Amino acid sequence: MDNNAYVAYLRVSTQRQGVSGLGLQAQQEIIRNYLSGEEPIAEFVEIESGRKTQRPKLHEALELCKKMKATLIVAKMDRLSRNVTFTSQLLDSGIEIVFCDFPRANRLVLTIIAAISEYEAGLIRQRTRAALQVKKEQGCQLGKPENLTGNMEKAITNSRQTNQEKAANNPHNKRAVAMLKILVRETNNLSEMARTLNNEGFTTSRGGRFTAKQVSILINRYQLK
Repeated sequence: MDNNAYVAYLRVSTQRQGVSGLGLQAQQEIIRNYLSGEEPIAEFVEIESGRKTQRPKLHEALELCKKMKATLIVAKMDRLSRNVTFTSQLLDSGIEIVFCDFPRANRLVLTIIAAISEYEAGLIRQRTRAALQVKKEQGCQLGKPENLTGNMEKAITNSRQTNQEKAANNPHNKRAVAMLKILVRETNNLSEMARTLNNEGFTTSRGGRFTAKQVSILINRYQLK
């Protein structure tokens, strides 16, 4: 760790999370572990959606960082923003920002990841709306259990699709894919790509180290070649 002063920014999406501490305590613990016992000079808690750009507490945190020449520290990247334009503006503000779950990420990688997150969030919303529209056109009464699962075969298919969506939306996978999009242009060696990901601090969906096989799975799943 360096000797910089840190200002902590934590965000939860709902008032209930803010009151109960659900999610908040986990973020505080992540920041504490990253700072190895060192305390931030201030902590700002925002209760707002990650898609919103109006963040009074974030503004206060950034102003304090400017005044104290401190580094803004955030437990996880998605706690800051899921809006690529907003993220880019923050990165261009001149204030140092460190993400505990991705400390080695540079400006380019962070911008790419934010763009991918925003794009995928839009796709999910589109697919959800399209699926609901199809159900309505088929005369289904939305909300009935039988319309959601149908027979056993449909239930298995739904489960498989859910698992695939979870893998696609896993933040570790998103970060790795963002870097792999760059690496596949430079090499075809899967082992070399795995070494690069591991050396740069990327982790698998379960937080482990990458192997050539895992790299191959991500490349095929996301059609990076």
